[in-house]
Amino acid sequence: MIRVLIVDDEAPTRVRLRQMLASHADIEVAGEAENGVEAMEMAAQLRPDLILLDIQMPGSSGIDVAACLPQPRPHVIFCTAYDQYAVEAFELCVVDYLLKPINRARLTQALDRVRSLPASGGREAALDQALRRPWSSPARFLVRSGAHYLVIGESRVLYFGSEGSLTRLVADSGQYWMDPTLNELEQRLDPARFFRISRAALINLNAVTEVVPMTGSSGEVVLKSGQRLEVSRRRFRDLLQSLAGAPQA
Repeated sequence: MIRVLIVDDEAPTRVRLRQMLASHADIEVAGEAENGVEAMEMAAQLRPDLILLDIQMPGSSGIDVAACLPQPRPHVIFCTAYDQYAVEAFELCVVDYLLKPINRARLTQALDRVRSLPASGGREAALDQALRRPWSSPARFLVRSGAHYLVIGESRVLYFGSEGSLTRLVADSGQYWMDPTLNELEQRLDPARFFRISRAALINLNAVTEVVPMTGSSGEVVLKSGQRLEVSRRRFRDLLQSLAGAPQA
C-alpha cells in the first residue's frame, strides 16, 4: 500500500486528486494539507510514502517543502499550474511534474513510476547529491514552534546548533527546533553564506560582526546579537577566507 499526502491550497484540486486516486487499489490517502507549513507538519506525523505537492502556496512553496523534508524522504510528485519550476523540481529528484489540469492518464503514469522505484538508499543518495548545490537565492527554513511550523528567512538566521539528536535554529527573534541535522544543512546550504565553525555550530556568515583570535590557532566569532561562539582550530583559517569572500547582507 502506498500512503499519499495531498498538498494544495485549493480545495477543489484536493477533492479532484482524491477522487482520481480512489480508482487505484494500492493507494491510500493518508491526509491533506493546504499550505507548505501544514505539509511539513503532516509529513512528520504521517510519514507518507508519496506527496502530491503543489508549488505556489501561502507560507512556503512546494520547492521549499521538498528541499526540507526529513529522512527518510517520501517520493514527491509536483502538481502545479506553472511550468517554470520544472528544472528546479527535477534537481530535487522528484518522481514527476504534472501540469494542471491533471488528467487520470497522466496521474496513473506518474503513480506507475513510483511503483517501479526501488525502496533502497539510492534515491536518498541522489537527492542528497542534488541538495548539495549552492542556493542562488536566499534560503528559507521550516522550524517547529509548539505544535506548528514557522518559515524563517535566511536574513533572520544567526546560526544552527546541534544538541544531541536535535537541531536548533537561533534567529534574531528567538530559537526554534527543526528536523534536518547540521550535516544535512551543511550539504544543502551555499558555503558562501553559511559556514560550519565546529561540530556543534553552523553560522550565517552575514551575522558575524567580529572574529577574535585565541591561543592555539583557534578563535571566536561575535554575532550581531552579541553572542560569542567558539571556532575549532582546524576551521579557523577557512572561516577567515570565507568571510573575506562572503557577500554582504
